[in-house]
Amino acid sequence: METETKKPNFRRIIPASNKNYNLEGPKTRIHELKFAFEIFVQFIKGFRTLHFVGPCITVFGSARFKEDHPFYIKAKEIGKGIAELGLTTMTGGGPGIMEAANRGAFEAGGKSIGCNIKLPFEQQPNPFTHISLTINYFFIRKVLMVKYSYAFIIMPGGFGTMDEFFETLTLAQTKVINDFPIVVMGNAYYKPFMEWMEQMIQQGTISEEDKKFMLFTDSADEAIEHIAKYVSNNYKVKPRKRLWWLFEKV
Repeated sequence: METETKKPNFRRIIPASNKNYNLEGPKTRIHELKFAFEIFVQFIKGFRTLHFVGPCITVFGSARFKEDHPFYIKAKEIGKGIAELGLTTMTGGGPGIMEAANRGAFEAGGKSIGCNIKLPFEQQPNPFTHISLTINYFFIRKVLMVKYSYAFIIMPGGFGTMDEFFETLTLAQTKVINDFPIVVMGNAYYKPFMEWMEQMIQQGTISEEDKKFMLFTDSADEAIEHIAKYVSNNYKVKPRKRLWWLFEKV
């Protein structure tokens, strides 16, 4: 005799006292409308804040390195080099590598931007930014950090850095962003990734061509020189006029 298979009741798995869960499926229509409006407001806030920051170079990296760590020191060099190019340094606005790159630019007299994220730990805004913007959602933050950048520097980092790195790689691979240089700093740290990339090429999941827009290096000078070559050859900055009726201050 066949027994009837019961469908699992996911609501029973979650304690009734836990209100912060996301396995309940779609929420009410009014909740979804409020969420969509919140996203819209966050994007407008970002666009308004960053519209006049000038061409940026975004530096990704871990929040966990202290100022005596070699990667922190290297990131400071990177920030200084970006400032000397006359470009704006943008980071995730937090401590560690982000602070170091902002600090290098700030202390060298360059523009320094932090696009911070609201988190329960680690991510406090660093003091070395001229403009600090706090975003509630990672996906909005990543859009803003890509939208205003002409090149990307990937320092050593963890899950967050890898998320940003791979999203940028995907955008470059699929030609959503064209000829934007991606500099990966730390040959020893990223050696397993380089080996894994060769494995993906052998298996046919990526092509040999997908490596061409990446530069792997340990040299801050080589990184800055590589970016300077691409920016000078490929990009023109159009001046943006401030509109008084949009309350854009001169």
